[in-house]
Amino acid sequence: MSAANVLMAPMIGVESRVVGGVRMDVVPVGTGRVKRVIYEPGFKWSTQMKPVVGTDLCMHAHVGFLAAGSIAIAYADGCTRTFTAPQVVDVEPGHDGWVVGDTPAVLIEFDFLGETAARFGLPDAHRH
Repeated sequence: MSAANVLMAPMIGVESRVVGGVRMDVVPVGTGRVKRVIYEPGFKWSTQMKPVVGTDLCMHAHVGFLAAGSIAIAYADGCTRTFTAPQVVDVEPGHDGWVVGDTPAVLIEFDFLGETAARFGLPDAHRH
């Protein structure tokens, strides 16, 4: 099985769900969670997740390892960042995000629900 196929393969012992077109496989670990998040080509947070979540921007911090694909992030102040696998990802709350290109983006994410930014020492919003 190729590396790309392994990244997308079904996992045993996870809670799987699809929200706003995003596939999430979640495993509780201690006081946090490890997630495999699969964003399909064409995904954009403000188009697909904003109606589900009800906020203008994603207010969660994201910390993890982008194992496949490419994603872009735009903050309210106009600052943008692009992450391309293989790369560590650290995104402060208050952003829009989308998949760049025509391949899925696979993010292995570590989070503490609403406490991710604080637990990783990230600001509660993007600042220069």
